[in-house]
Amino acid sequence: MLKRAREALPPDILEKARFEVPRVRGHIQGNRTVISNFHQIASTLGRPVDHLLKFILKELATPGELKKNELILGTKVAASRVNEKIEQYVKEFVACSECGKPDTRLMKEDRLVFIKCSACGAKHIVKVKL
Repeated sequence: MLKRAREALPPDILEKARFEVPRVRGHIQGNRTVISNFHQIASTLGRPVDHLLKFILKELATPGELKKNELILGTKVAASRVNEKIEQYVKEFVACSECGKPDTRLMKEDRLVFIKCSACGAKHIVKVKL
C-alpha cells in the first residue's frame, strides 16, 4: 500500500533539488543603494513585487521606491543585510513550515492570511499582516 501511495505522489515532491534565492546585485550611488535585480528575486520567490518591497522597506527601516526594474533605497545598505532580510522573508512567506519546499501561495480568508503548500498540502497562518 505504501508503494502505491508513493507512486501516486507528483514526481517533484520526491526531488531533493535545493531552492536557491538569487543574491542581491546592486551598487551604492551617493547616499542611496540601487538594487538592480529586485524584480527577478520577487519572481523567483513567486510573490508580488509590492509585497516583497513593503517587507524589505519595513525591515530595513528605510525609504525606497521602484523605478523600472530597480529598487532604490534611500540610505546606504550593505548587500549582506538585504540578503538577510530576503532570507527572513522566504522563511516567513515562502517556505512551507512542514516540508520546507517553496511551492506555496498566499491565500486570504476573511481577515486571515494563510500559506498553502502545493507540495504537501499543509496550510498555516501567516503571523505578519499583509
